[in-house]
Amino acid sequence: MADGSSMKKVFNAPGLESHYVDVEGMEWEQLGPTSQRKVLFHDPKTDMQTWLCKVAPGGVIPFHEHPDIEQTYVIDGSFEDDEGVCTAGNFVWRPAGSRHIGRAPNGVTFLAFFMKPSKRLPQE
Repeated sequence: MADGSSMKKVFNAPGLESHYVDVEGMEWEQLGPTSQRKVLFHDPKTDMQTWLCKVAPGGVIPFHEHPDIEQTYVIDGSFEDDEGVCTAGNFVWRPAGSRHIGRAPNGVTFLAFFMKPSKRLPQE
């Protein structure tokens, strides 16, 4: 019995196709001295973005504000701020207007989903 894997069915109209991203083949972009990202998705009309990020052990993401909801899923390591710690396999989201400094004492790899990207703020 055929499993259908050799038959290609097109369910979406042109422009509505899936977009497969070769994450392994992408280069890391340096964000700061201890952090890197790969932009997996960016909608230039809304500025919604999805990033794969790495922060080296002891790394810090400087003081910033989220102008809209920010969501983070930790893949490996842990990520923390003054409100708590998010460890591998866990998820944290922050409301619009929230501010914090992110720290990765032991390093971290995470997925970040931004409705709008964060804005760096002067250190208080």
